[in-house]
Amino acid sequence: MTRPKEEPTTSTRSEFFEALQKGLLLGALALLLILPPLARGPQSPQSPGHAVMRANFGAHQPSPEARSVADWVVDSRDHKKMSFVIVDKKDAKVYVFSPSGQLKEASVALLGSAHGDNSVPGIGDKPLSQVLPEEKTTPAGRFIAELGMNTKGEDIVWVDYDAAVSMHRVRANVKSEQRLERLASPTPDDNRISFGCINLPPQFYENTLKPAVQAGGAVIYVLPETRSPAETFAAYYDVDARLKLAQR
Repeated sequence: MTRPKEEPTTSTRSEFFEALQKGLLLGALALLLILPPLARGPQSPQSPGHAVMRANFGAHQPSPEARSVADWVVDSRDHKKMSFVIVDKKDAKVYVFSPSGQLKEASVALLGSAHGDNSVPGIGDKPLSQVLPEEKTTPAGRFIAELGMNTKGEDIVWVDYDAAVSMHRVRANVKSEQRLERLASPTPDDNRISFGCINLPPQFYENTLKPAVQAGGAVIYVLPETRSPAETFAAYYDVDARLKLAQR
């Protein structure tokens, strides 16, 4: 014969729920102590546990803006563990970094002949003969590099496919443009000659840029020339300013 189940009294129920609450609190505390820091969510750059990280330019002396943006990329990990490229339009320089922020190589470059940071809507569908002088801009912004081909079957690295802006080997087809001479000149004053694409020395393109994109992808950061980095890159912050704020 089965014994009938006893109904818990009010006192018994109270003791039971009190013990249950204590057990849940102790369990939650144990989980917080056991779980590694990353499992608790990313630390903000201001937190004491965040070690500031910076890009390593080696022996190169970049512009303050190029250094600031590169430092932000590494510190914030905005490049998502991919290689990244900094295109400094003002200095006509291109820097290719490893995912860890170590400079692989730098090079001079030729850029869009028109100053400006935006592409004209629909510019990618225009025949070159119809592109106006003021429309030949190299757009600023954050872009995901993509390997592709141009209409002549030459491999290129797309920066902005819709705007038909790419990075490729310099082409010296028109002698009067003196593109090779412009690349070799000591100042960036004569490096604005293209329709918007970023022209590079063949050796730099083949030995540095292309392998970086092929190895695991790359993020391209084209610095602005008519606005600030903060107006161009939504998540940008000044690493030095953030560090000073955190130390107060």
